[in-house]
Amino acid sequence: MTKLVLYVGNKNYSSWSMRPWLALTACGIPFEDVVIPFDFATGNPRFREISPTGRVPVLHHGENRVWESLAIIEYAAELFPDAGLWPEERADRARARSYSMEMLSGFRALRACPMNIRRPRKSIALPDGVSEDVARIETIWRESVERSGGPFLFGRFTAADAMFAPVVNRFETYELVTDPATLAYMDAVKAHPAFRRWEEAARAEPWIVPEDEA
Repeated sequence: MTKLVLYVGNKNYSSWSMRPWLALTACGIPFEDVVIPFDFATGNPRFREISPTGRVPVLHHGENRVWESLAIIEYAAELFPDAGLWPEERADRARARSYSMEMLSGFRALRACPMNIRRPRKSIALPDGVSEDVARIETIWRESVERSGGPFLFGRFTAADAMFAPVVNRFETYELVTDPATLAYMDAVKAHPAFRRWEEAARAEPWIVPEDEA
């Protein structure tokens, strides 16, 4: 099979890059990982060379170009149907995709707390809407883990967990949650080998993006 090449931004900051990278890595899908850092406030001119939107992540597979995190995950799921990117049961897959789309299109207030893996834990003044976003995400996590038995949303790690993984960092970094069930789910995600690999690489990066240093 033609090699998959996944272009991502800074691992310390790029939440949308993190999602497909974690999903593919956790499910054992082979790919080449290429980091293009956000060297400029508006991104990096090199992004235009690899992505039709001028943004990352983007997946190259031969002549095919697939952009946007969830589209990359779905493309990989078609290429590797036995990798387990989505849950086995149809009803679970429907919920997993619904949650993932909700993450993709919603929770805009929470973006006031950008992902920053190297940032020391410290709360900030929160704009309107953040508390509501946090409450909804906690509800999704609690109901899913209770239904599946955990430790992940659908028992084992799937694309749905990858879609919420940057939120795990946000909740911890900005001290947004205290509920034991929420913290237990976060601990499970943080302990996953794929998450740990991403975190280790993020902490080793030399780049600092002032716009993402909340």
